[in-house]
Amino acid sequence: MAGLTGWHLLALVVIVLLLFGAAKLPALAKSMGQSARVFKGEMKAMREEDTVAEQTEAPQPKGSTAPESGTATGPERPS
Repeated sequence: MAGLTGWHLLALVVIVLLLFGAAKLPALAKSMGQSARVFKGEMKAMREEDTVAEQTEAPQPKGSTAPESGTATGPERPS
């Protein structure tokens, strides 16, 4: 934040107070905190899902990209 001085921050605080009013600021801060908490929880869950998926993946032999014969590759279609 290059170039931001104390006067800039003071002006921002005054503008926020004028826009939202002093009575609404605690509710705004509470909702922002709840949103951040939910976001952090979702990110943690996604990381855990990724680690579980990595652990359950079986490594394929080198040089083989085709599935083995006799394994199911998807739902069977009627002929």
